[in-house]
Amino acid sequence: MREYETTFIVQPEISDEGREALCQKLDTALEKLGSVRLMLDDVGKRKLAYEIQKFQKGHYLTLNYLDDGRAVKEIERLLRLEESVLRFLTVQVADEVIDIEARKTEAAEQEKLRKQRAAERAAREAEEERAREAAEREARAARASIPVDDSDDDDENDDEDEE
Repeated sequence: MREYETTFIVQPEISDEGREALCQKLDTALEKLGSVRLMLDDVGKRKLAYEIQKFQKGHYLTLNYLDDGRAVKEIERLLRLEESVLRFLTVQVADEVIDIEARKTEAAEQEKLRKQRAAERAAREAEEERAREAAEREARAARASIPVDDSDDDDENDDEDEE
């Protein structure tokens, strides 16, 4: 069996449920064709190198699997039919995988590490977002407490009214 990696970009607005449904559809196709799914890496939202269908950002996902070559056409067909997929690319990672169980174990460990890093990254981003919101609230409060001197504007308006 050969190892393949299919990276695809979905629209950034797609919901988590929509992404999960797409991934489940791909997993079902792999299972039906007798392929071995190794891992799915959710890279997250990234800025695109160039605009695709008026999107400047995209949600990147990478699917690794073992197959004899039949599943590649089916996976790409499913991705082509899915409206939320902006782009996809499949590459052959390894020509011949002899010890399938060892590769599955290695992939499971990699997926576990990536999920842990993703959770840490999400927590860090949430903390940064809370800090950013707190700073904005403080700035608004500071602007609200400073009296604005509009007396110069009123004098100009008074002069215009008299004419």
